[in-house]
Amino acid sequence: MALLASSLTMLTAPEAHAAETLLSHGRTATASSVEGDGDAYPASAAVDGDLTGTRWASKWSDPQWIRVDLGERRSLSRVVLTWEAAYGKAYEIQGSDNGDDWRTLASVTDGNGGTDELAVSGSARYVRMYGTARPGGYGYSLWEFQVYGEAGDDDPLPGGGAVAVTGTQGNWQLTVDGRPYTVKGLTWGPAVADAGRYLPDVKSMGANTIRTWGTDGSTKPLLDAAAAHGIRVINGFWLQPGGGPGSGGCVNYVTDDAYKSSMLTEFARWVEEYKSHPATLLWNVGNESVLGLQNCYSGEELERQRNAYTTFVNDVAKRIHTIDPDHPVTSTDAWTGAWPYYKRNAPDLDLYAVNAYGDICGVREDWQEGGYSKPYMITEGGPAGEWEVPDDANGVPDEPTDVQKRDGYTRAWNCVTGHQGVSLGATLFHYGVEHDFGGVWFNLLPDGLKRLSYYAVKQAYAGSTSGDNTPPVITDMSVSPASAAPAGQEFTVRADIRDPDNDTLTHKIFLSGNYASGDKRLVEAKWRSTGNGTFAVTAPEKLGVWKVYIQSEDGHGNAGIETRSVKVVPPPVAGTNLALNKPVTASSYQKEYGDCPCTPAKAVDGDTGTRWASDWSDPQWISVDLGAATTVGKVQLVWDPAYAKSYEVQVSDNGSDWRTVHATTSGNGDVDSIEFAATTARHVRLHLTERGTGWGYSLFEFGIYR
Repeated sequence: MALLASSLTMLTAPEAHAAETLLSHGRTATASSVEGDGDAYPASAAVDGDLTGTRWASKWSDPQWIRVDLGERRSLSRVVLTWEAAYGKAYEIQGSDNGDDWRTLASVTDGNGGTDELAVSGSARYVRMYGTARPGGYGYSLWEFQVYGEAGDDDPLPGGGAVAVTGTQGNWQLTVDGRPYTVKGLTWGPAVADAGRYLPDVKSMGANTIRTWGTDGSTKPLLDAAAAHGIRVINGFWLQPGGGPGSGGCVNYVTDDAYKSSMLTEFARWVEEYKSHPATLLWNVGNESVLGLQNCYSGEELERQRNAYTTFVNDVAKRIHTIDPDHPVTSTDAWTGAWPYYKRNAPDLDLYAVNAYGDICGVREDWQEGGYSKPYMITEGGPAGEWEVPDDANGVPDEPTDVQKRDGYTRAWNCVTGHQGVSLGATLFHYGVEHDFGGVWFNLLPDGLKRLSYYAVKQAYAGSTSGDNTPPVITDMSVSPASAAPAGQEFTVRADIRDPDNDTLTHKIFLSGNYASGDKRLVEAKWRSTGNGTFAVTAPEKLGVWKVYIQSEDGHGNAGIETRSVKVVPPPVAGTNLALNKPVTASSYQKEYGDCPCTPAKAVDGDTGTRWASDWSDPQWISVDLGAATTVGKVQLVWDPAYAKSYEVQVSDNGSDWRTVHATTSGNGDVDSIEFAATTARHVRLHLTERGTGWGYSLFEFGIYR
């Protein structure tokens, strides 16, 4: 920490600021100047929470200033400046109520860089650093300009206070301390350790609530951070089989009394622990389990299990009410078809809850037709999911565009608020930062980059995005050839990419193998720009349907992301496939396993959707009889994931005496296109000596060419 010649008290103990709130994070910042063209070192970079990655830098002259608009007049306690190497030797911290008339809050005359922490007092809406002297020839440069103080009337949260569902049929409301409370929420994705970094941003969006799916000993730091930033928490409790169709863990709710007793005891423990925490808003028992039980049971047994599950949820609700009468209890499921079970078996719930995406506007009609006597809230809502959209030409779900997602959030919130007196609000999905297949589909800020959807939610909750720099907009994305991109070769991606603020954009191209291999990661592709929003992208070696993404960033923490699918096929081989539908034999084949029988003939049928598969041992072979002596010089092998690491391509005139024309010990699967000196033979075989996996050998196609 730099030593400052200031009459103000130097603050060093973080504990002294426990009641403070970081007021400046994500707020509008402006400066007297920026170094360069304005895109690399903007004022906004000093209030984005990135302590070492982004910075504001001024021109190389005196005086210079940077200011932050706190949105309203706030009581101030301290200012922290994290300098880059170009620091201020002499400067003032100033405050203003109108942005024009400034008063000095602190003065420094011999700053030496590093981190300067200054105690201040009084109140202001605008706070600025006014630099008057530099130690060298560079300008002023700040990694972060942080202003701390007391927030508004509801921030930080006061201790205690009852939460209740009040009112009568069709005229309900949620109240906190007797005051109406509409849930303007987000489901919470970041790690608990990052709560201090992201919750100020959640608050700046106008959100007042976050939702979690599990509550235990690790929850307290998140609750503490939420309370400090004026955010309330819906504390979730997980029950198996949670997460709807795709999640497992089968429990017999009719007979498994030990599991139910254990969960009841566990939940009661954490209700007792957190019932008096100021951040606690309500309790949410289970997530999508009524739907998820279909993965474990069917027919009449499924009905018994669903009734038993919702009866158990009611037992949990009663126990919670006994321990904590001051916070409501609900239970979430994946579709309103679960509500009749709760209506019949869980009368002690205070409200219903549902996760709804593309059909969120249909919840109101379902509630009305169901004759329910309790209000509800949306506990997940966002873009139409994979299960709701039509398939594209490659047979995979057609992901909505950024513009469609933005409009979907707006429409969803209008439907939530449009059901007045019944809908108590929503926690929209998802305040997450994962940058993978699901993260791009659903997250408001994948990799920390804000998207059109982020600003749609901010507009809905805060009522304005005025002054915000907004993301690039990508439209009319196309891929060519979309259904026949040769493995390892280039295909074309194009789109219309524009930025509303005319910012200079940088582009990235990513690929995801979610549909080809189950790998949900986004991996940057090998690509080159060919101008005018057109890119030449190298297809992966692995066959199947891939997702290709354009990501355009504006340098202000925003991104537009658009995606389409591309089907990767074997690269074309000149000439006729001599092996097509010819007689073929093999050392073995799998008669029963998955999609088998996997006979040798399926490796020469011209269909990459069928395969030959061997026993799970070494060595193995597969041989094609061309019918007569034929000149051959090329082989194309299209491997299933069960590939050969070591193998030989062999030829024979009589099917008994073999000579090797190609050998490798470093096979890696996918597609092998092999050329060798042209030779004449009637028989061609693969002699497979070492597997690349624990399975056998498996070929979609064994092509032979002149």
